[in-house]
Amino acid sequence: MITAIVMISVETDQIPEVAQRIADIDGVSEVYSVAGDVDLIAVVRVREFDGIAEVIAGQLSRVPGVSRTATHIAFRAYSRHDLDAAFAIGFPATD
Repeated sequence: MITAIVMISVETDQIPEVAQRIADIDGVSEVYSVAGDVDLIAVVRVREFDGIAEVIAGQLSRVPGVSRTATHIAFRAYSRHDLDAAFAIGFPATD
């Protein structure tokens, strides 16, 4: 699975509508409304690199209200879940 993180600038008065339209695109797994340099961050997950172009350039960037995107391709994922599994030695977790 190929994961891309897309930073999206949107016309301010359209953020909720644009976020929903982007969330409805196949290949987009999550859309976050954020504070900072961009308005939305979308997580795109596809099976092949060609899917990145289809989802982001072909659909996401063409959603009315999107003014700019910047795409970052993920090389490796790290999460608490992954770290817990890597360091588990077979004993059940204690909370």
